[in-house]
Amino acid sequence: MESLLIFAQIMLVNLLLSGDNAVVIAMAFRHLPPGIRERAMVWGTAAAVALRCALTLSAAALLQIPYLRAAGALMLYGIAVKLLLDGGGDGKPQHVRNSATIASAIRTILAADFIMSLDNVLAIAAIADGEIVLMMIGIALSIPIVIWGSRFVGALLARIPQLVYIGAALLGYEAGRMLVHDPGLDGLLFHGSRTAAEALPVLSVPLVIVLYLLMRRAS
Repeated sequence: MESLLIFAQIMLVNLLLSGDNAVVIAMAFRHLPPGIRERAMVWGTAAAVALRCALTLSAAALLQIPYLRAAGALMLYGIAVKLLLDGGGDGKPQHVRNSATIASAIRTILAADFIMSLDNVLAIAAIADGEIVLMMIGIALSIPIVIWGSRFVGALLARIPQLVYIGAALLGYEAGRMLVHDPGLDGLLFHGSRTAAEALPVLSVPLVIVLYLLMRRAS
């Protein structure tokens, strides 16, 4: 009975935490042709979940490394801006461009999932209390959740491309949250400040948009 309760809690956490991943997957693949997009989504999602399983085994140790979250936050800012910039033609033949885009999209998903999952998998590991089998099963069952969620978000992006700004804003917010929770930066700059914890994630949203506009103007 206790194992069932733990499993239910893990599934609930997966449901709550899969939203960001679904947004990243949908944004990364939004420019692919429909037939290729479906196949790429499955591969990208499976790779992301496999990565999360691996992270679960070492999350507690990783999160205590000073400045790791800060480095991840900077990468997440870059990913958010890249997702906004993506989509222009590059003059390559269509089949070459599609192939390169699939590989690039999967790399983007894995990078973003690695960064965002550090906190997520720690929550799952804490709930499971060392029950590796429960953690792995719970995370594996998140595959259909993320696939269906990314398809839904992808359909919305196809109809309303402007929603990509909301997705990038979510990534920016997550990056800001990671900065204030970095153990190295907290001891150096924030000292547990509640104001910084509340303000920095919010300020990170316009920061992503400003960086995107500056890079678009420079290109």
